Amino acid sequence: MLNPEAHSKATGSPYQQLFRIGSIAALVAAAAILGEVVILAIFPPPETLHDWFVLLQSTSLLGLLDLWGLEIPMYLAFIPVFLALAMALKKAQPGLILLALTVALLGIGVFLATNNPFAMLALSKRYAAATSAAEKSTLLAAGQALLAHTNQRAVGGFNMALFLVSIAGLLMACNMRRSAAFGSATALVGILAHTLSLADYLRQALTASPIVALIIIVPNALLLIAWYILVGRKFAQLGRPGATNLPPQS
Repeated sequence: MLNPEAHSKATGSPYQQLFRIGSIAALVAAAAILGEVVILAIFPPPETLHDWFVLLQSTSLLGLLDLWGLEIPMYLAFIPVFLALAMALKKAQPGLILLALTVALLGIGVFLATNNPFAMLALSKRYAAATSAAEKSTLLAAGQALLAHTNQRAVGGFNMALFLVSIAGLLMACNMRRSAAFGSATALVGILAHTLSLADYLRQALTASPIVALIIIVPNALLLIAWYILVGRKFAQLGRPGATNLPPQS
């Protein structure tokens, strides 16, 4: 009977199944980012809570998508992606990779705890059925609090979830330069993408110019999509049956 080390050498990387799942998840994340950019460009989010309620009552699906609905599958996909990245890069700088994974999981947890478009949909339906001014006022206050609780930039909040995931992504991308498992191109794309994600927070603090926003947001989205596609392709290679163990890391 083969011992664990011999079995690993005979069958390839012990993380092949995780890499296969990570490959699919990375493509899901890329598709979600692309879908979100297209939807928000064609159907910009409402500016007032009353308009949110009207949108959710008239076109529920569009309202949910405008409330960052596609980020739910995207953030869920981040879980296997960052786990697979941690396994692929763990020999480069184990402590830093563990920190990056912890920050990523924390950001994912923050998002799942604070972003619930279905709660806003339920409030909009209750608002439509309300018969008294006092009841409508109460529901408007609840909706405003829920919008603030999402911490999403679209409603004037600080997107802590994306901030943490961007920090984690930048750490992972920087460590790709030390790894033979990923090419320098993938590392560079990841560094640029997550640097732009972080730069967007500075942009919000300094200017409300839509031109400056487009200069940062559009390249950021395109680079993130490219990075997740490149990462997904590498995971697919690492997850192939018979693939060898991860190459040594410098």
